[in-house]
Amino acid sequence: MGEIRLPRHMFLWSMSVIYLFAFVSLYVQIPGLYGNEGILPVRWQMHYDDETPLLEQLQGAPTLLWLAPWLGLDTQQAMELLCLLGVLLAFGALVLEALRGSLVFLCLWALYLSLYQVGQVFLYFQWDSLLLETGFLAILVAPLGLLCGRSASRHHDSLTFWLLRWLLFRLMFASGVVKLTSRCPTWWGLTAVTYHYETQCIPTPLAWFAHQLPVWVQKLSVVGTFVIEIAVPFLFFAPIRRLRLTAFYLQVLLQVCIILTGNYNFFNLLTLALCFSLLDDDAVGSWLGRGKRKKAKKSWPETIHSWTTVLVELAVYALIIAGAAVCFQLEINWKNYSVSSKIGFTFHEFSNFLKKVTKGSIWIGVLSLTWEVVTAMFSCACVRGFFWKLWATIQWAIFAIAAAGMFALSLVPFTYIEYESHSGLWPVVREAYDTVDRYQLVNSYGLFRRMTGVGGRPEVVIEGSMDKETWTEIEFTYKPGNLSGPLPVVAPHQPRLDWQMWFAALGPQKQSPWFTSLVHRLLQGKKDVIELIQPESQYPFAREPPAFIRAQLYKYWFTEPKEDGSLPEQWWRRRFAEEFYPTVHLGDPTFENMLDQLLMKDAGPVGRGPEGPLPQALGLVREQLHGLSAPLVLWSLFSTGAAICLLKLLFSGSSGAGGGKPKPAPAAEPKRRAKDPPATAAQKKEPREEGGKENSEERAADSDRSPRKRK
Repeated sequence: MGEIRLPRHMFLWSMSVIYLFAFVSLYVQIPGLYGNEGILPVRWQMHYDDETPLLEQLQGAPTLLWLAPWLGLDTQQAMELLCLLGVLLAFGALVLEALRGSLVFLCLWALYLSLYQVGQVFLYFQWDSLLLETGFLAILVAPLGLLCGRSASRHHDSLTFWLLRWLLFRLMFASGVVKLTSRCPTWWGLTAVTYHYETQCIPTPLAWFAHQLPVWVQKLSVVGTFVIEIAVPFLFFAPIRRLRLTAFYLQVLLQVCIILTGNYNFFNLLTLALCFSLLDDDAVGSWLGRGKRKKAKKSWPETIHSWTTVLVELAVYALIIAGAAVCFQLEINWKNYSVSSKIGFTFHEFSNFLKKVTKGSIWIGVLSLTWEVVTAMFSCACVRGFFWKLWATIQWAIFAIAAAGMFALSLVPFTYIEYESHSGLWPVVREAYDTVDRYQLVNSYGLFRRMTGVGGRPEVVIEGSMDKETWTEIEFTYKPGNLSGPLPVVAPHQPRLDWQMWFAALGPQKQSPWFTSLVHRLLQGKKDVIELIQPESQYPFAREPPAFIRAQLYKYWFTEPKEDGSLPEQWWRRRFAEEFYPTVHLGDPTFENMLDQLLMKDAGPVGRGPEGPLPQALGLVREQLHGLSAPLVLWSLFSTGAAICLLKLLFSGSSGAGGGKPKPAPAAEPKRRAKDPPATAAQKKEPREEGGKENSEERAADSDRSPRKRK
């Protein structure tokens, strides 16, 4: 790979955008989720003690919320302050390159980690862990200085950038492998996608159309998913540049398809940001029309090397295609213009394959990281000047140790996919992982391990009543409920209550104890919780909270197109399955006993929060955003930041083309050595004909720089 200055710049800018999305999305949901009258008040998690030293509290739970009493804030206000600080820092890094430094990304990581520590079930998603791990790597990738303007590439950048590539490999490879190790019949039968579009949490309108595709296309897409997630990630470490670029485009293709058919908040954007680790400046420059000029004529060794590289590339592509055809028994049916497919190996065969591949992938990572360390070391050795060479070598040593440490720690969660590889790790590595596990530096991943909703998408529908006879459904803004309600496009915002409602429907109510607190808040008519479900103006019990609440479980399916091919009038059809939560009311002894057992009942009335300039400022910001939808706030901030970046780019381009400062005159050409051959007549004539103007400008510049002229 060539220089990585542009991909590094793109990654850091993307991380600023993703942090902005994450903090804004969480901020608008804090009152309903974690407020003093929310579903899971964060004050239940924090037990302040004036006698306990602050350092000891931070060691027990690493969160900046311990500083709330010092700032004169209650826990909800402190949580909002952390979110707003994250929004300000992320927005500043979005519009100002000078703020994309290690210190800023360290603050962003610490702020999100503080929120994650107290987020409970609403923040325990894989993409939250992935954001923390990627955010920590961004601290290593970002330049060390602050407010230092455009940062030049450093000799150890390839080391830290390699960690992103290794994280991308772990994410994709584990996500592909767990689909088969789970023994889910839909993945082994290649029919998972036939259920996926309608059973995912919040499908988009395109998901309905993708669901109508022929079954053979759906099965072929599962084959493509396995190839992209299991086979292609090994190309991330290929010694041939074009193979890595091919892997980049295939990963982007998969993520774009997921974005178009599902609302997975910032997860896919985060994966795309990791994919930038597969690029170099030449690849990005080709997108901008600044591709590398090709040499007019190559020497015969270069020609042989080029053709050999092409043959190796073709062999790799042929091997992947042939392997997919054999493993999935692909056969083309020319009569029906379709492709049949089925898995051609057993679980035992795959387990043996996984044992070899997992150990092999670890050694590939070791060799690839060693290569990056050695090349970075030689790059430091070529630095001119003793002081600068010493400084570059010190930085190389520090970041080489950091990269090796992060790689060793990541082996613990990575080998969860294969028992023998995990048991073979050194005990000291496992102990080190247990020590830093609370900081989410490295994590295990495995998306879509099992396909849910095979017999119909389970969906919990909450109903309220005033007389226990007439029941009214309480519809959510985003998750399916109303059969004719539109399928939303809500990403990169994540409505966390809607997501947990989807998880709650997958099992009995006892597995979701927070649901009892949700019912309690709805019976009390808490406006902050109601805002999580739908705008208060559309809430059917806006004037008076319901006297009774119950929850029913339904099975949902996508509707089919009409016989004439036209679109149906409704997106969904449903059938009643069973009761999910019994009818309860305030004062019900059974209900009150459940609240006491789950420790979800306030000991007394919640008092007013502290008053002061900072709490008043936080309340003012909350009042200004009240009533605005989360996607509107999120996209407004991003559009503003993107517009500022675009204006800066346009003005910098116009100033460089027109009224910018004149470029300094080039240095004078060094004198030819005596042993150089004399110039021919054509060589003497060429500068006078083509470069006469430049030579005259150089002579004028030289005369301006002469001592007499300066005098």
